[in-house]
Amino acid sequence: MNLHLNEVSWDLFYLDMARKASERSKDPSTKVGSVIIDSKKRFVSLGFNGFPRKMKDDGRLYDREAKYKRMIHAEENAILFAKGDLEGYTIYVYPFMPCAHCASLISQCEMARVVSFKNNIIRWAENMETARETFTECGIELVEYSNEELEKIL
Repeated sequence: MNLHLNEVSWDLFYLDMARKASERSKDPSTKVGSVIIDSKKRFVSLGFNGFPRKMKDDGRLYDREAKYKRMIHAEENAILFAKGDLEGYTIYVYPFMPCAHCASLISQCEMARVVSFKNNIIRWAENMETARETFTECGIELVEYSNEELEKIL
């Protein structure tokens, strides 16, 4: 990773904001947050994973199959809340990079950068590799900070 120190500082600032957004998630097992900024580093939107707005946060949160059928990802929520053209923008995602489905959504919005942390979760390895391939093919810069960088914001 060959980023200017000031860029790293902004990245860690917005990753920390995504971390704070993740705390709003009602998902008991995976709390994800995301923040979108424009090309001038101005805040545009944030999201966290959860059920649709009018759906109750009930026992379905503890039923993996029921939960996954209903869950809206943090990246999806941030894109929906932005309500505008996101071309050239950056999305920050905590605690790990977007899944393959969200990578496709981000690519369709023509965002320029995705910033997150390296993921070592074995069960998601194939999905995350598909997301990386999507970003590469669509010309989106993916910045994955190390776990040591993650510790700086915790």
